[in-house]
Amino acid sequence: MRFSGLRLLKEAVTGHKGWQPLWRDPESQEAYDFVIVGGGGHGLATAYYLASHFGKSRIAVLEKGWLGSGNIGRNTTIIRSNYLLPGNQPFYEFSMKLWEGLEQELNFNAMVSQRGILNIIHTDAQRDAYRRRGNAMRLSGADAQLLNRDELREMAPFLNYEHARFPIKGALLQARAGTARHDGVAWGYARGADSHGVDLIQNCEVTGFRMEGGRVTGVETTRGVIGAGKVGVAVAGSSSRVMAMAGLRLPIESHVLQAFVSEGLKPTIPGVITFGAGHFYISQSDKGGLVFGGDIDGYNSYAQRGNLPVVEDVAEGAMALMPMIGRARLLRSWGGIMDMSIDGSPIIDRTPVDGLYLNAGWCYGGFKATPASGFAFAHLLATGEPHDVATAYRLDRFARGHLIDERGAGAQPNLH
Repeated sequence: MRFSGLRLLKEAVTGHKGWQPLWRDPESQEAYDFVIVGGGGHGLATAYYLASHFGKSRIAVLEKGWLGSGNIGRNTTIIRSNYLLPGNQPFYEFSMKLWEGLEQELNFNAMVSQRGILNIIHTDAQRDAYRRRGNAMRLSGADAQLLNRDELREMAPFLNYEHARFPIKGALLQARAGTARHDGVAWGYARGADSHGVDLIQNCEVTGFRMEGGRVTGVETTRGVIGAGKVGVAVAGSSSRVMAMAGLRLPIESHVLQAFVSEGLKPTIPGVITFGAGHFYISQSDKGGLVFGGDIDGYNSYAQRGNLPVVEDVAEGAMALMPMIGRARLLRSWGGIMDMSIDGSPIIDRTPVDGLYLNAGWCYGGFKATPASGFAFAHLLATGEPHDVATAYRLDRFARGHLIDERGAGAQPNLH
């Protein structure tokens, strides 16, 4: 969609009253064939693919706040597929391919920028681990390149090479990785879902489930009871609380993950960089701010804010990797509620309650998984069977001992 400079000027001086909404604001119907609980990236993507690719109708997305008010708007925007284990790598590579065609698919500028990601190597053992990871990536069709110290220095001369606390020996590069505009992703999926007839119901919190004979028949909400043939729950850090209403206990803990952005600077960071000797990652936004983060807070919480010890820990990681960052002023920070599964990998599966389906446990990998998560969850809801790349994400794997132990980080092998 194109607008002339004159149109932009007119909207600026008239209070932006001429723009049309990107989606409708409908009243909820009495019942739907599919109800998606959660209006974040995963829920909106599920509804979009359910309608557009699987031909389903009578779909509603229920969001307790406004669309995109959760983790989809509270992350560091990184997209990548540099995982190791066979349960994860094909899934994230599928997601990467969907990212590469997302803007054409949605006809919406999600600002997908494939600037690459560098995972820094500090020890010989870590080099071996990254070599193994790179080989696993290539087996799934992803790109991977192992860089030596000189090759890395050409790409990132600002890192601390000479007097580093943790010597830099090289990096694993995935050139197709990068970033995307998180809000744009939510808006694009929302507009796409709405254009296929999906009702996006905001300010509609689910307060309970209606059951008959062990099967879910609808949801109780702050706007009344809504009937449903199938219910899919994709509410990230609120997964345990919502599923408890259906009598289910999940292998998930909720933690705050903080992120930070600096003042706007001239182009400095060429892509995404992760610290191999600690949990620190950084990129630069199109506005010039350095966007970075680290580990989760060390306690359970449902608050969308963090604490000062994590700020200190992230700053220490930043200074150890690139001392120049100490001259940048911190502009603001924020927190998202992470649904941390006990093996660091997600769940996309039916539940013991007939008609009730779960999408949860994304840990650090939620944003980058958005397209594949939505597609795989839509596939499960539409067909009753898991998508080929999501067959490992069973809910009962924790009882069976078939864990996918990758911590959700995908970029932190052991240093020893």
